[in-house]
Amino acid sequence: MKNLRIVFMGTPEFAVATLGSLLMNGFNVVGVVTAPDKPSGRGRKITISAVKEFAEFSSLPILQPDSLKDAGFISELKKLYADLFIVVAFRMLPEVVWKIPAIGTINLHASLLPHYRGAAPINHAIINGETITGVTTFFIDEKIDTGNILLREEVQIFPFENAGDIHDRLMKHGASLVIRTLAGIAENSIEPRSQSQFIKPGEAPKLAPKIHPDDCIIDWNNDPVKIHNFIRGLAPYPCARSFFKNDSSTLSFKVFESQPEFENHKFKPGNLISDSKHFIRVACKDGFISIVSLQLEGKNRMNTVEFLRGFRITDYIIPVN
Repeated sequence: MKNLRIVFMGTPEFAVATLGSLLMNGFNVVGVVTAPDKPSGRGRKITISAVKEFAEFSSLPILQPDSLKDAGFISELKKLYADLFIVVAFRMLPEVVWKIPAIGTINLHASLLPHYRGAAPINHAIINGETITGVTTFFIDEKIDTGNILLREEVQIFPFENAGDIHDRLMKHGASLVIRTLAGIAENSIEPRSQSQFIKPGEAPKLAPKIHPDDCIIDWNNDPVKIHNFIRGLAPYPCARSFFKNDSSTLSFKVFESQPEFENHKFKPGNLISDSKHFIRVACKDGFISIVSLQLEGKNRMNTVEFLRGFRITDYIIPVN
């Protein structure tokens, strides 16, 4: 098993845990494929991916193709003579790439497939109020997240956790699952299973498409639990947001933490209720959202008490469609 020649593909921090686990368990990682370096921030400083930084520290060969279909890249990839590719949080691979290794190309996905296929499985699971999520290893095929499943592991979502918390836990569970998957492949003890076997009669897989800025705006017409799940499902990034408005300006703000409160009231959704010192409550269907921490555009993140020391909230409303 340890003699398998493995090429690892990944970019963000989520992928680093798996790459590190492969090395710590003595696997033969013969190359790493990650995103090209790119400028970021106001100074346009060149930044490298978390995977590249770790791979350089570990003295691993690195490939950074602009195009995964580039003939030169594919030639270099073939020269690594890999038995297996392992993909974690990377781009969709063209068939000419994922078909290279004899054993196949394995992907780690941060959900219990076939549910939550797509780019944002952690966010969507929390937004939808799930109490169970997990990690899945599967063989890549020609579509996105649809290949035959190797192993799955359930992970509980606790009510106080946000997307960042679940990300960090699934990162560790996923790294362990990849090691167990490799052991199963070496021992021939895993039988790949079609994803259709995991779908109940009449059930449709829940999807997890990429989240765009307009998808992050809070709808205050929803009930407290739905809004609270929306907020924690987008925290700490990209973050749920709304707007303060008065006669002269409209200010965007992000909500990082909230508390749902069920209560009968006659306020319109979006109405602000505050003592201007200690609390901000926003009316919604069948209750309120108490804002615990937030960030006004151009400012730092603050708790509500700190925010109210410098912001006259009684001058503003929250516009609701």
